[in-house]
Amino acid sequence: MLRYLPFLLILALTIYTFIDCLNTPEAEVKHLPKVVWVIIILLFSIVGPVAWVFAGKDRAASGGGRARRTQWVAPDDNPEFLKSLREEQEKKDQDDRDKDKD
Repeated sequence: MLRYLPFLLILALTIYTFIDCLNTPEAEVKHLPKVVWVIIILLFSIVGPVAWVFAGKDRAASGGGRARRTQWVAPDDNPEFLKSLREEQEKKDQDDRDKDKD
């Protein structure tokens, strides 16, 4: 069983990089066109997938800070949403005070 492990690892790496390459937008592919990367991954069983992992795609920098949010943000984490809730509550409180005066 152990003698099949290297073959299975190479196969898994090839499948992973093939799918990753296909799902990567063309703008994020580096150095070569996407079609060429797919051919390299499929033809060169060890070198192709390793080359894709290290040189084929723009990867997010793993710096110390938090990544910038460019997608949907949960309402309880969204400052604009929380601000709008505060403003609505203040308006409602103001309307209630105005009604009590009348």
